[in-house]
Amino acid sequence: MDLLRSLPIGLYLEQPQTWLHKLDPRVKFIWLMSFLTTYIFANNLWRVLLVALLIFATLIARIPKRVWQQQMGWLLMLCFFVLVIAAISPDGLGISYQPRLPANDVILTQQPNPTNSATPTVTPTNKTLPTQKQQKYSYVLFEKGAIKVTRRSLDLAISLSTILFTVIYSTNLYLLTTAPEEITAALESLMQPLQRFNIPITEITLMLTLSLRFIPLVLEEIQNLVRSVMTRAINWKKLGFKGAVKVWMLVAERLLENLLLRAEQMANAMMVRGFTSPNEHRVQWHDLRLKRRDWLAIAALIIFWGVRLAIGTEI
Repeated sequence: MDLLRSLPIGLYLEQPQTWLHKLDPRVKFIWLMSFLTTYIFANNLWRVLLVALLIFATLIARIPKRVWQQQMGWLLMLCFFVLVIAAISPDGLGISYQPRLPANDVILTQQPNPTNSATPTVTPTNKTLPTQKQQKYSYVLFEKGAIKVTRRSLDLAISLSTILFTVIYSTNLYLLTTAPEEITAALESLMQPLQRFNIPITEITLMLTLSLRFIPLVLEEIQNLVRSVMTRAINWKKLGFKGAVKVWMLVAERLLENLLLRAEQMANAMMVRGFTSPNEHRVQWHDLRLKRRDWLAIAALIIFWGVRLAIGTEI
């Protein structure tokens, strides 16, 4: 069991350097925000296209298969189960579905009886009204036993599963191809106008950098503690429920102690290097300049939003 390899959440892929790595982090951040906002008030066609676009971007970026295969596979399987469960679940309308037309077609063509009607009869003419083609419409798409799939439940299922994939995978793809220092530098550059309102931009970006650096440490500590429990070959059946809870409480306490120790070590390392405040001890990691490929990405982003407004708006 290796959490750092099987669950690469928030980890940066240093090698190989793909074209996604070489894009400006500000442009990639705007692309990420576009993925996270365009599915709002969008139809299901656009939401499915977002999923296909993320998979296509992963393939053409030539990211190693070992990096994304297992994670994308598990995520697609999760989204598929969400799709199936949401599709067969009640749609929440709570109404009885009836067809718009009567089941017996004779009622539509039956002529009134002139003996029982008080109105004068009208002699029929030879003119016939043109017949109109009736479009078949069914609110219930599939029904067999207790399983029922309606149009609304299928719409909700597609919406929920695609949103789940888009939110998780787009964020992970951004973290996979962007270094933590680049992320903080991009956010600091984009949030510069907020300094007029006396918002501590530099402190916020510093905390974000430390938090992104701390994620691998947390996964490493969890991995080490799980391995230590597995190597002791504990007989969980003899311990019972209370004994198992006590063991995992001790493991959680040890995890908290190790994380606090790591945090203290990071603080001491910053103090030894003379770090007093972010404003006085600033380190410029990256020189953010827009290059030709960045302008091409911005042009593609404009086309992306144009297509969204053209075909992706929910009617």
